[in-house]
Amino acid sequence: MLKQDQFVTPLLAWYDKNKREMVWRDRGNAYYTWISEIMLQQTRIEAAKDYFVRFTEELPDIQSLANVPQERLLKLWEGLGYYNRVRNIQKAAVRIVKEYGGRLPADYEKLKELPGIGNYTAGAVASIAYDLPVPAVDGNVLRVYTRIMEDDSDILKQSVKTKVEKEFLKVMPGSRSGTFNQALMELGAMICVPNGAPKCGVCPVAEYCQARVHGTVLNLPVKKKRQERRKEEKTVLVLRDGERVAIRKRPAKGLLAGMYELPNLEGYLSEEEILAWVENQDLIPLQIVPLIDAKHIFSHVEWDMKGYLIRVAALEESADPKMIFAEISEVEKEYPIPAAFQAYAEQIQMRLGQDKYR
Repeated sequence: MLKQDQFVTPLLAWYDKNKREMVWRDRGNAYYTWISEIMLQQTRIEAAKDYFVRFTEELPDIQSLANVPQERLLKLWEGLGYYNRVRNIQKAAVRIVKEYGGRLPADYEKLKELPGIGNYTAGAVASIAYDLPVPAVDGNVLRVYTRIMEDDSDILKQSVKTKVEKEFLKVMPGSRSGTFNQALMELGAMICVPNGAPKCGVCPVAEYCQARVHGTVLNLPVKKKRQERRKEEKTVLVLRDGERVAIRKRPAKGLLAGMYELPNLEGYLSEEEILAWVENQDLIPLQIVPLIDAKHIFSHVEWDMKGYLIRVAALEESADPKMIFAEISEVEKEYPIPAAFQAYAEQIQMRLGQDKYR
């Protein structure tokens, strides 16, 4: 069992001295906490900082987030991936404006009722922004707990996460709940690190860590193997007529919904099949050049891609009404393109995501 004097006190003292400076930290702004936590779910802190600054400069509050056109919202999120998260952010913002006057509720259970906000994010907002005594258990926190307690339960199970939440709730300091949660996250990110040996020599709670005592640190946490990703083969087409490139909008539902993409076809097509498809689009192909192979991994599917650059006679319009022909600079500015097409965008010096700002 965790003990407050043995675990909490040294952890908070370490955090107060060693915490990293972050643009969203110590601002007392529930909106900033919410947006930063959603961004950080699948993004390194260093990469998220610039995204966060641009996002909150353009959308400084929940009202502006609720009102922004979705294409602009997706463009601001371009490169962060997991686009359903930002769609849910906007859905939640609309509800917050309607039901709570544009302010995130200072209530853990009400936060969990909002789209895209689960136990962890609700706990982070409630504790960090409002200092409510509720846990915020993410991967870093699970790793710290399982090593401290030498617990070999499968951390992918919700029942295990619930157990850990209850254990931390027992020792959470009432007046510094948000600080305690951030200290746990920071300990997991900086000291009790994933994918390598933890820095036990400088860990503030090392003497109470059962995994360190018994030499089992690298065996924990336990994650049972997930189902293998489905693989899909695709042929990606970079259609050019001088400076313009063809893009098209993806369906409103499903993977990468509402984003724009380089035209692509299922399976690996021969050059003859590709040229026939291009002609069926009422376009006149002039040249076809093979490009590099590329791969992109989503949570449940993997795209294995072969690409071709196809130069065509002047692009006007095609048989596909969803196809758009635009200058590369216009695409960079206006159209959200997922990182899945990064390798082919680079072939035509089209910058996506963070690259646009470098």
